[in-house]
Amino acid sequence: MQAKAIAKYIRISPRKARQVIDLIRGKKVNEAFAILRFTPHKATESISKVLKSAVANAEHNYEMNTDELFVEEAYVDAGPSLKRVKPRAMGRADVIKKRSSHITVVVSEKKEG
Repeated sequence: MQAKAIAKYIRISPRKARQVIDLIRGKKVNEAFAILRFTPHKATESISKVLKSAVANAEHNYEMNTDELFVEEAYVDAGPSLKRVKPRAMGRADVIKKRSSHITVVVSEKKEG
C-alpha cells in the first residue's frame, strides 16, 4: 500500500529542490524529517510539508502504522516558468525565467520478510 502527496507550483527551481529530495529518498520517515530539519536549504520547508502530508494521508486514508513508513518515491518535476524582462545596456533586454516545481512524495510501509 502506498500513500502519496503532491505540491504543485512551488516557487523554487527544480534543480535546487532535487538536491534536497535526493537526501531523503529511500529513508525511514523519522530519519527523513531529521535530515530535512537540519539541512540549511530553502527547499526543505516545502519538501517537509509534502512529506508530512503524505504521512498524514497514509495514516488517515489507509490506516498505516507511521513508525513503519519509509519514503518509497520522491521526485521533483518542472512546473511553469514565469518570464520576466530585465533591461540591459544599449536598449537590449534579457529574459529572466523564474522557475517553479511540482514536488511528489510517496510513502509506503516496510514489508516484513
